[in-house]
Amino acid sequence: MEFNVRRLAADAGTFLSRAVQFTEEKFGQAEKTELDAHLETLLSRVESTKHWTEKIMKQTEVLLQPNPNVRMEEFLYEMLDKKVPMRANNHELLGECMIDSGHEFGPGTAYGSTLIKCGETEKLLGSAEKEFIQSSAINFLTPFRNFIEGDFKTILKERKLLQNKRLDLDAAKNRLKKARVADARSAAHHLRCLNDFVDAQAAYYAQCYQYMVNLQKQLGSFPSTFSNNNQPAGSSSASISVPTAQPAASLPAPPPSQASPALNELRSTSGTRKARVLYDYDAASSSELSLLADEVITVSSVPDMDTDWLMGQRGNQKGKVPITYLELLN
Repeated sequence: MEFNVRRLAADAGTFLSRAVQFTEEKFGQAEKTELDAHLETLLSRVESTKHWTEKIMKQTEVLLQPNPNVRMEEFLYEMLDKKVPMRANNHELLGECMIDSGHEFGPGTAYGSTLIKCGETEKLLGSAEKEFIQSSAINFLTPFRNFIEGDFKTILKERKLLQNKRLDLDAAKNRLKKARVADARSAAHHLRCLNDFVDAQAAYYAQCYQYMVNLQKQLGSFPSTFSNNNQPAGSSSASISVPTAQPAASLPAPPPSQASPALNELRSTSGTRKARVLYDYDAASSSELSLLADEVITVSSVPDMDTDWLMGQRGNQKGKVPITYLELLN
């Protein structure tokens, strides 16, 4: 329903625009785009052809059927899409009358036999007339009627479409002309609005800069130990670095008696081992690898790496992982 209303509103607007343009053209208040001279000549020839074709058709129908009542009856049957009943024409009626009278006077008499021969000839004339009417209707009237009801209607439709497009074009040209005048009048106002926008934007960025400077000063006043907690690895080998994703108190480290021999063996051989993840871990930087609890990954020791970290690998993903989150498997 909403689509139909919008479509109806758009069509109404287009129709109103065309009506205004057509009216202004009639009163000489709007410019009109002239069509090509050759096209105008063709359109005039079409109108003339249609006029004379209709006159020829009408007079031919009168010739083929002089009785207007019969023509009206045939027209009604054609409109109702029904077959026109067959009826005898004047020659056939005269022939039947002569034949009947000839039999009445006696075929053996000279007058009676003559009447019969004349009647048969009249019937032949009636049949010839029917053939003439049928041939004329098929070969002469039907092409004319097809032109009037087919080709000419198509030409009228295309001409109406061309006229509508021309009205739309001229209406658009007039709107463009008026818009240019309006733009010239409002250029100064638009420039002032643009300057106001630039001033407001400059004030906005200056205010944002001041807010960020104040925030930077506040962050600089925090203790250095608070800032060090955000580092991915501890600087001291004696203390174990705690990742930012989990509190240190909630993640108990494995007993040193169980972890140290396996770690020492891993570091001494520089090989790889399988390790099970004890807790979920979110990487704090792109050099670290995020972990999921109970998954098994491959770990290895890398030279010059902090003692609290190992290099972990899961498929094609690789990154540092904290030792406290792992349980080395035999």
